[in-house]
Amino acid sequence: MAVESFDKIISDLKKKEYSPVYFLSGDEPFYIDQITNYIQENVLNESELTFNLTVLYGKDSEVSNVIDSSKRFPMMSTHQVVIIREAQDLKNFEDLSHYIEHPLKSTLLVISYKYKSLDKRKKIAKLLIKNSVFFESKKLYDDKLPGWISNYLSAKKYSIQPKAAALLAEFLGSDLSKIANELDKLIITLDENEKTITPEHIEKNIGISKDYNIYELQSALGKKDVLKANRIINYFADNQKTNHITRTISSLYFFFSKVLIYYWIKDKSQDNVFRTLKLGSPYFVKQYVETAGRYNPNKVIQIIAILREYDLKSKGFEGNNTPAGELLKEMTFKILH
Repeated sequence: MAVESFDKIISDLKKKEYSPVYFLSGDEPFYIDQITNYIQENVLNESELTFNLTVLYGKDSEVSNVIDSSKRFPMMSTHQVVIIREAQDLKNFEDLSHYIEHPLKSTLLVISYKYKSLDKRKKIAKLLIKNSVFFESKKLYDDKLPGWISNYLSAKKYSIQPKAAALLAEFLGSDLSKIANELDKLIITLDENEKTITPEHIEKNIGISKDYNIYELQSALGKKDVLKANRIINYFADNQKTNHITRTISSLYFFFSKVLIYYWIKDKSQDNVFRTLKLGSPYFVKQYVETAGRYNPNKVIQIIAILREYDLKSKGFEGNNTPAGELLKEMTFKILH
């Protein structure tokens, strides 16, 4: 056996191609939970569950409990399932090596080892890579989140507009479970014939303004639309709880940093710019092209310096105590003039 992908594991499970041990680790719990829950809910039928499903929790269990449970033979079933949730809290975890070397084929031992990765130099790690379905769940980079959102909805026969996907990714962060939960709730709110989620749906049901958000601010600054940029920044100044200055500056910093990178890209085809700048969607390429056309490189370097200056001021550097809203307004003025 070897390190496997999420899609391959789920595909094999659906075909009832089972393995004696599943080791699920990493700092993104969404996929770990998806695999664990699929096994718990689908391997055994209702009549088999009572005698053949064991769920243990790492902090409340001993390795001996896990091994004893795993060595039992199934009752009136071809398989039994043993799940260790929060296995990262299991004391003397390496003692599981004795079972991993010779696992019982009629048992599916699922080890849910969240928020951590094993040191692959250790014996237990080498045994798990050799004798288990070994899965590592890694956090998605921010630029991958809009694509993940689109794929999640596509699997459910829905779609989402690029701007709406970007808004959700920016607002909800990289917690995939949280994103999936909000997407499922959005689907429920759609009318029967609606299949595409728009910024309007997000504003109505989640509370993210379709007009006053970081992407609209980037667009206004990129177009040097002074009126619109000031309207948005005034809204941000009055709504710091949902548009905190630190997040605003950080987003603008990454935006203008990518504009600066754009100047030096030789192949300026849409696909290459999309890949090089690691954008959430090809939809946003036009925004970077237009911004680069309105600002010269020296001005963009100056803007990045302004953003750094106001990041420090917002954190009280050198005793600065100017309110966040006023800092945002000053910063926007300097960017545009």
